[in-house]
Amino acid sequence: MSGETITRSQLSEAVYQEVGLSRNESADLLESVLNKISNTLASGESVKISSFGSFSVRAKGQRIGRNPKTGEEVPILPRKVLVFRPSQVLKSRISGLPIENTSSDEFE
Repeated sequence: MSGETITRSQLSEAVYQEVGLSRNESADLLESVLNKISNTLASGESVKISSFGSFSVRAKGQRIGRNPKTGEEVPILPRKVLVFRPSQVLKSRISGLPIENTSSDEFE
């Protein structure tokens, strides 16, 4: 693994290069999409992006954990966690396997 992380500015630049919008319009479009995804997840709904995966929020109940250093029992409070489940298409691309039963190859 290279250890690199893609940034918002790199995504915005990719939109600029691929779509042909101005740099400001590309940045605004990216922010709009990310805000829509964030707001939808914050409201408790799931987000599914075809051929990529789905994001959902899961509620975790309170439980007892242990401090690894001391072994002391510590209560872990209830919380919500973000869960991502990759699509089969994404799993195949990452694994380098051929992608089967796809209706569109426009994003490759």
